[in-house]
Amino acid sequence: MSGYSRSPKLLKGALVQFSAPMIIPIPNIILFQYNPESLSRTLQAYAPADATAAGPDQAVKDTNARSQPFDPKETFNLTLQLDASDALEVPEKHPVAVVTGVADRLAALEMLLYPSADSGGFQLSVSISASIGGGGGGAAASADLSAAATPVPAKKAPTTLFVWGPGRIVPVRVTTLSVEEQLNNPLLYPLRAKVSLGLKVLTVNDFPAEDKRDVTEKIAVACYQFTMKQKQVLALANLANGVESILGMLPF
Repeated sequence: MSGYSRSPKLLKGALVQFSAPMIIPIPNIILFQYNPESLSRTLQAYAPADATAAGPDQAVKDTNARSQPFDPKETFNLTLQLDASDALEVPEKHPVAVVTGVADRLAALEMLLYPSADSGGFQLSVSISASIGGGGGGAAASADLSAAATPVPAKKAPTTLFVWGPGRIVPVRVTTLSVEEQLNNPLLYPLRAKVSLGLKVLTVNDFPAEDKRDVTEKIAVACYQFTMKQKQVLALANLANGVESILGMLPF
């Protein structure tokens, strides 16, 4: 009897972080060891109180109850389980896990919250000059503080994609990360951990104008637009159920 199994092979979710912008961005793929048992999503529609959320280029003048000047805010919440047990069964193939357990995967997740290494800033130049004069035994001091003409730019979180199958690949910002380390090795590196993640989906409006985007930002925007197109196609496909749905609403 062949070893063929009828059980489908499930795709695994992942978070993909892009390194510093270059001709070919190098992704750091954080593959989920186990897909989370559940994924909760929240979509928040526009409200007049969100008038400033669209940014300075999208002044909201209409406060009509049906106004929707930009895409709704969408968030994900999921819990990941990390376990080094499988890797420790073949230590010769997983030397990192032997020493650090799941600490490397935890570190990769945590680095999604830190600013990218390429998002540097301009340093302020400060010059202080002091002079002490002798005339009449008096002392005088002067200080000259000068800042660089260009302000220090804000650092940015790395460009990150949330991949949940081919139907959902969207740029996200990690908003919350909670870690529960459940088992440690003799060096106190975690062998097992539970990670709770909060993700905010970034829309096209969260990126610079098209002519100012770097390579990684262009990839992120393209993924968001691709996912939105699929959602629109699926919504149109639901029209095929229209007749059956109408008949189901009738009392006979």
